[in-house]
Amino acid sequence: MHAGYFHDRLQHGMRAVLHSLGEFIHVSAIYLGLAVLTTLVLSLVLPSMRQQSQQLHQVVLAMFQADGSSYGGNDAEYAWAPPDSQRPVSEDEAAEASEAVETEPAQAGAGETSASVAQPEFMQALAASMRDQAIPGVTAAQAQGLRSYLARKYRIAASVAGALVRTAFLVGKELKVEPQLILAVMAIESRYNPFVESAVGAQGLMQVMARVHRDKLLDHGGPAAIFNPVVNIRIGTQILSDCIRRRGSIEGGLACYVGASGPGDGGYGAKVLAERRRIALASGIPLGK
Repeated sequence: MHAGYFHDRLQHGMRAVLHSLGEFIHVSAIYLGLAVLTTLVLSLVLPSMRQQSQQLHQVVLAMFQADGSSYGGNDAEYAWAPPDSQRPVSEDEAAEASEAVETEPAQAGAGETSASVAQPEFMQALAASMRDQAIPGVTAAQAQGLRSYLARKYRIAASVAGALVRTAFLVGKELKVEPQLILAVMAIESRYNPFVESAVGAQGLMQVMARVHRDKLLDHGGPAAIFNPVVNIRIGTQILSDCIRRRGSIEGGLACYVGASGPGDGGYGAKVLAERRRIALASGIPLGK
């Protein structure tokens, strides 16, 4: 009886030890798997984060460079080449890009380059917004309504929203493109994120393809200029203006802008026009102004 009792106790103890050992191995395997997965994720994410931080650093330096020199400090920057990962450009898109309207900033005087004007422009617009300075042709109530709508919906600072509104109205007036349409394109393209980049390489507020329009960027100081809000809006509006002129209507121009060569644009134009109407309602500014 005693022998059977001790035998049962021994078996019970061994089963307990084996059970604990199995649980330990199971937990260790889980943690080892998590460690391997974390290592794989970090190996994929860290290079991208490092590249983005370097790009952002270059952009910040460029934004505060106000002396008209090139982005990067030497002429070699003007010979930049686009990454091979970007999508190929269709013949129609290349033709539209090459024939886009080239308009120098109206404020540039004799002897000034466009880069010397474009670089500090956003800071000037931001300062004007913070002072609630009037926008030509827009009442204070209309400007406030539009700024509040954009700040609330797209989660951006009200002062930044005001600066972008001011820029859209000034550039729109200069290039004869409706400001509400410009703002709507920015909303659909980037949700007002000036540093966003798409999978195909379109960048900034109006998602300009740097590879296609690098000649325009050279006029503003180099490739980093695409992340300058004023430069991006100006170039994007030039492209949009040319697309509308080519296709003969806003709807056709939007299809051209998004790169649609067929009869449909995947609903892009409808989204932009719907946001354009919401902007008009929020601000009380009539469409076409």
